[in-house]
Parts: sequence; C-alpha cells; structure tokens
Amino acid sequence: MSSRLIYVMDPMCSWCWGFAPVVQALIEQAQARGVGSELVAGGLRQERTAMDQAARDRTASYWHAVHEASGQPFNFEAGLPDGLVYDTEPACRALVAARDLDSQAAWRLAGLIQRAFYVEGRNVTLPPELVELAETAGIPRIEFADRFDSQAARDATVADFEWSRNLGIAGFPTLLAEHDGQLALVTNGFQPLEALSPLLARWLDHNINA
Repeated sequence: MSSRLIYVMDPMCSWCWGFAPVVQALIEQAQARGVGSELVAGGLRQERTAMDQAARDRTASYWHAVHEASGQPFNFEAGLPDGLVYDTEPACRALVAARDLDSQAAWRLAGLIQRAFYVEGRNVTLPPELVELAETAGIPRIEFADRFDSQAARDATVADFEWSRNLGIAGFPTLLAEHDGQLALVTNGFQPLEALSPLLARWLDHNINA
C-alpha cells in the first residue's frame, strides 16, 4: 500500500508563501508516520507584459492580506521589481527541473524562490536568478541549467499544470493526501495549522498503520 501527500503550489503565489510554515509542519507530521510528500507545480499566471501600477497595487493588496493572515514577511517597499512580467512558468519549471534531479532539493528551492521574491525583492522569473537559487539549494549549476532549459523540463511542467487542472484545482495552495490511488483533499486555500493538523491526523489514523 502506498501513501503520500501531494502539495500543489506555485512559488510566485503569495498565499503559498503564507502557507509555507503550515505545509512544512504538516509534511513533518506525515513523515513521522512514514508518509512522504511530492511537490507539484501549479502554474498560477502566464502574463506576457510588464506589470502596470494598477496591477502592482492590486498584487500588493494581496500581499498585505497574506501577511495579516499568516505573519509571513513581505518586502512591501522593494517588492515587485521594475519590469516584472508576472509569468510564473520559469519558477515552476525550476521546481520541476530540481525535482527530477533531487526531490529533496526541490523543496529547498521552493522556499528559496519564495523568500527571494517576497522578502528580497528579486525577479525570480529570470533564469540566472533561478540557477543561482538552485545552486544554493544544493544542485550543481550546470546540471540544473541544462535540465531547466530542456524540452523535457518544459513538457513536464506543462504536465504538472494539466494534472492539477484535470483534477479541478483552480487555486493554490492545495494539499492532497493519497492512499492506494485514492485522493483526499486536505485543503484548497490557506488555512492555519491548528485547523489542518487534526484533519491530517484523522486521515493518517484511518489509512496508516500505527
């Protein structure tokens, strides 16, 4: 029998940044029962033009809401760097490329991309930024860059996007629990740990041998 948590997220989704400490705690809760986890890239936005001021203001309002709900830090002054084209495909593809090379490093990279974007004000749509962050996550630069640029990584990223859409997942973060091919929804959207930990505990008790 196989069981796992599946975390569908986008590293440029502010609610996923707010949810980061919660999902980490839930993953550790599952790991204590021998249940692993997998990261799936969600594909939040694929814009093609730079953000205008109205888009910046709208996005900043989301950031403030996430900060209020989660306490996660945001760089409101230097966030959303000039010229940003809010295309999350490169950051998602970075996670897919990292996952293919080192599944644990992919989780580290997700956190590094989030912190770089939301706290450090870096443009994580740019490949050089992603290569540098991947190296920090423990993945060799050349190996990562080759995988990131490959058609296989592009195709795998599209497959991630389509997998979540085919399940009807329209928002992030989404956390699923799978046991013997049967999926259960833990959450679609941000919720605090105190709401989700008992829910996950019940699923673990029901499906996983003590």
